[in-house]
Amino acid sequence: MIAIVTDSTSDLPKEIVEKYDIRIVPAILVMDGVVYEDGIQMSREAFYEKLPDLAETPTTAAPSGGRFVEVYQKCFDDGADHIVSVHVASTLSAIYTAALVGAEPFSDRVTVIDSGQLSLGLGFQVMAAAEAADAGGSLEDILDAIEETRNRTHVVAMLDTLEYLRKGGRVSLIAAGLGAVLKVRLFVELHDGKINFLEQVRTRKKALARLWALVVSLGKIERFALLHAAAEPEALELMQRLKLDLPESAFVVNVNTVIGTHVGPGALGFAAIIGK
Repeated sequence: MIAIVTDSTSDLPKEIVEKYDIRIVPAILVMDGVVYEDGIQMSREAFYEKLPDLAETPTTAAPSGGRFVEVYQKCFDDGADHIVSVHVASTLSAIYTAALVGAEPFSDRVTVIDSGQLSLGLGFQVMAAAEAADAGGSLEDILDAIEETRNRTHVVAMLDTLEYLRKGGRVSLIAAGLGAVLKVRLFVELHDGKINFLEQVRTRKKALARLWALVVSLGKIERFALLHAAAEPEALELMQRLKLDLPESAFVVNVNTVIGTHVGPGALGFAAIIGK
């Protein structure tokens, strides 16, 4: 049996995690001096409610290598012969490095993968791995499924404000200042672990229309998720407008606290797997 492990930034719905017995290692959130495990000690709803009024910007961190050791050991105790551990882009987080550290005691029995993605861009790769493992696939089959899915993954985000990126040191003070003055909505794309700036839109109404157009331009879609940071009504409305013809249900996901810390409330985006 090959077990599948990922981290909480994958944003996988609970039903998928339970269906394939995917093991989740939570990222770390530090807020008001208190350390939380992402999605465990604090709900996403509570986080986004508190975020705008915090005196100090929350910080995020990778779980320790020891935390990964615990999860990997539990997998082997439960009968796994090998583990495939798939994680958020190493360019964005130290989680991948922590997973490598945690894998060291188990020699070559753990294969750690850098997804080059985040949220469901990562989560869809994990799903592909879990499906291949569930079908009795070999390690090579699982790794092929991950790579094949990664090559067809598109993740785009529309940021409602640049303030949280500025606080986290992700954009220059000048860019963040312009965003605050001009009310710019920034579109970015994540590809192979790199954040590419696509365009700027002045109003939220135009930004939502542009997001719709970007999804439509993808053509045939195999898997899809609308991602939002405390913006569920708009996400649901956009999903209805898209009227996507998909082989399986799409997800609408309130993104994890780690992503929310950096993008702030109001962000919207999508993760899509282009059809073959």
